Amino acid sequence: MRTLPLSVGFMPLVDAAPLIVAHELGFAEEEGLALNLQSAPSWSTLRDRLVLGQIEAAHMLAPVPVAMALGLGGVPTKLDALCVLSVNGNSIGISNGLAAELSAKHPLPDFLDATLAGQALANLGRTLRVGVPFPFSMHAELLHYWLASSGLNTPEALDMRIIAPPLMAQAIAADEIDAFCVGEPWGSITVEQGGGRLLLAGAAIWNFTPEKVLAVRRDWAQAEDDLTGRLMRAVWKAGRWLADPAKRSTASDILAWPEYLDVSAEILDRALSGQMLTHQSAANHCVPRMLEFFDSAATFPWKSQAAWIGTRMAARFGLDRAQSAATAASVFRSDLYRRHLAPLGAVLPAASEKCEGALAHPTAMKATNGPLTLGPDRFFDGRIFDPAHPE
Repeated sequence: MRTLPLSVGFMPLVDAAPLIVAHELGFAEEEGLALNLQSAPSWSTLRDRLVLGQIEAAHMLAPVPVAMALGLGGVPTKLDALCVLSVNGNSIGISNGLAAELSAKHPLPDFLDATLAGQALANLGRTLRVGVPFPFSMHAELLHYWLASSGLNTPEALDMRIIAPPLMAQAIAADEIDAFCVGEPWGSITVEQGGGRLLLAGAAIWNFTPEKVLAVRRDWAQAEDDLTGRLMRAVWKAGRWLADPAKRSTASDILAWPEYLDVSAEILDRALSGQMLTHQSAANHCVPRMLEFFDSAATFPWKSQAAWIGTRMAARFGLDRAQSAATAASVFRSDLYRRHLAPLGAVLPAASEKCEGALAHPTAMKATNGPLTLGPDRFFDGRIFDPAHPE
């Protein structure tokens, strides 16, 4: 089959797996695409390459297209999120010094106890230096939400510093930061190198966090509707393949290659399996849905998730919440998802939005093309976000 070339950017993270698998295992080729995967050194570089047309699509932080639609970040180009590439996958780590400081007061909380972990940090009584990969990221949004809800006086007591994911372990070992929120494998690399330990799984803050999306320029999606559909189908097939536990070892081996993450497959397997090592002398800690690529409609771009991101940004940057929620929702293209993936038999939710944080247990939802069960999506503090009332 004749294939059409497509340049796609990614950051070296485990959650880039759908794009890498789509390329390496032939799902892109099945759709008539020849992916040219290009690694980027930072999220700003990746965003700029997409905006400037140097690449057609990108593995992207979910809040970046929302921020750009809201006029934040200084880049006016409109981006669309075609689908969600990954759910969850982040961890909060702390330096050895901060771990000792916290342990002197109380035993460190369980890796899934966001309430006690948040209270411990809020009660430090000093400014907390925290590394995140980008200002407009779920890392930043989760930290602001979690720490403010835990009693930390943000932003005054939160000194947020931008550090590329592969440099996070180095930064915390050098005492440039007290803590971080980062995607795997870079939290686990910190543990391996002994520069710090993991305090909390990001999924403990929000059980079902839309972490990365497949982003394209809106004008490109409009002009290249056929290529858009081919790319979405290739990535969807790769996510379905990744959902099979029997494929995990193969996925870890591929991601470990030098051109992708260049990290041992054993470390990469931790995020894929949910068996996380929080410090060097600990036993593995099982994290349900540490990283999800397919199940529970993980790839569906829920407009309510985008609206939540928009209202959080509006609160921090002084924007109108209702308008920001509506603008953000327009960025998550559930309409394109339905049109391009229905022919594959993808199970499609009957609605494109839902109350975020309302599901404490697996719950059946109306859908087409088959049954759909959504998993828990609770926020750690029990709040529920209703997109009909974003104020």
